Amino acid sequence: MTDDFETLRVDRPAEYIEVVTLNRPNAANALNTQMGRDLVAYFEALSLDPGRARCVILTGAGDKCFCAGGDLKERRGMTVETWSAQHLIFERMARAIVNCPVPVIAAVNGAAFGGGCEIAAACDFIFASESARFALTEVTLGIIPGAGGTQTLARAIGTRRAKELILTGRPFSAAEAQEWGLVNEVRPAAELLDATIAVALHIASNAPLAARQAKQAISRGAEMSLSDAMAFEIEAYNRLVSTEDRVEGIEAFNQKRRPVFKGQ
Repeated sequence: MTDDFETLRVDRPAEYIEVVTLNRPNAANALNTQMGRDLVAYFEALSLDPGRARCVILTGAGDKCFCAGGDLKERRGMTVETWSAQHLIFERMARAIVNCPVPVIAAVNGAAFGGGCEIAAACDFIFASESARFALTEVTLGIIPGAGGTQTLARAIGTRRAKELILTGRPFSAAEAQEWGLVNEVRPAAELLDATIAVALHIASNAPLAARQAKQAISRGAEMSLSDAMAFEIEAYNRLVSTEDRVEGIEAFNQKRRPVFKGQ
């Protein structure tokens, strides 16, 4: 796994925690073709080696923008064929984030507009700074959200509110996003990353195989009938019974000590 990305910075503030920073600060961290490729490369590599990390934090460089959306300067004058080829990369990027086996937290440190909002919504949950703002502005440009936004937003805040926001394209605040269920927690900007890392550390201290199975059961089960989802849950549960981590968790509890999980 390489950390040599043109548009991303990967840091490891603690064992099993990776902070991925969208790193185009001079362009408001706008999503260009290279950033799409870099995000695909990062998340697909992690899917092939999920034991490398137990939690990922996705944030933006600087203190004003998480991601301003698609890079419209790059897109200006694109042919239909070039536009479509670029969008295939963005579609694969969104799926790579959604399908990542490792928990992914968005730390939204500023504006998350268009594709930036979609990237945040593709994560498992969101912490945001008090100054963060969100919007899906695609209809104002003659298109619609195409990196999962019509689906992830509706699942987070309900179809009626999602229709209002997507059809108007109007921005909304971090406080509104929290009230509606898109954002889990709002923090002062200076505290955002530390607070998100603290939650990531809490996740990373738990059994990693269990965290991955729980994530999958929640995500996939949400799209099933209750009966099918409960059956899927049991399949995910049964995969953990034979693991060393399950044995370690029970032994640590009875010995009144912290468990040492190895992801085995």
